[in-house]
Amino acid sequence: MDNFLSPEFWLAVGQIIMIDILLGGDNAVVIALACRKLPDAQRTKGILWGTAGAIVLRVVLIFFALTLLQLPYLKLVGGLLLLWIGVKLLMPEDEDEHDGIQASDKLWAAVKTVIVADFVMSLDNVIAIAGAAQAAGGEHQMPLVIFGLLVSIPIIVWGSQLVIKLMDRFPAVITVGAMLLGWIAGTMMVGDPALAAWVPTQAADQAGAPAHVLPLWHYGCGVVGALAVLALGKWLAARQAAPASAG
Repeated sequence: MDNFLSPEFWLAVGQIIMIDILLGGDNAVVIALACRKLPDAQRTKGILWGTAGAIVLRVVLIFFALTLLQLPYLKLVGGLLLLWIGVKLLMPEDEDEHDGIQASDKLWAAVKTVIVADFVMSLDNVIAIAGAAQAAGGEHQMPLVIFGLLVSIPIIVWGSQLVIKLMDRFPAVITVGAMLLGWIAGTMMVGDPALAAWVPTQAADQAGAPAHVLPLWHYGCGVVGALAVLALGKWLAARQAAPASAG
């Protein structure tokens, strides 16, 4: 019960919700595209069933991700992937990204399209959410993941347009989100078992629990990851924009 009341738990919940809002924009687009040809009476069902199936699939994927992140080097790989995802958030969007999503006028065909497309696109969400859940520690990582995802469902399904407008009006929201992914990447990578011999740790508070990375290293690597995403993302965005402005 104490874990549920700890600041780390609720900080991780907030991170998971923000990750889903930022990276869930794609999911909202997929849902809209896949269900756009359904009759009005079935469209809501298609959205709800497709979203429910996608969330269940994501919980299963995150369960395996939390287990796999205990293996050496996988946190390093996952952290590098998150850094790149954060950088991509700061770059101009590819307008043709969703051209392959096929709409259907059949309910279950549309639901299948949503689930399959979400599976293909879920790697970024899965790694980011697993990293945020691990930061909370304790034995409640899966309940934390499920809680964060359940809270984010109405935000993605009903609030996606509002969130998109908010991001359009206040681009700083995207920048903060990208830096959050960099923060999670940095804190994830420094905790990789492969680096245990080089990274200072402190003894765990509870008997049998694993040792923790020293706070200075943990937060320091988080700051480095956040700043690296900001710097690299802005630099690549400026390079990409330069030829267009010259032309």
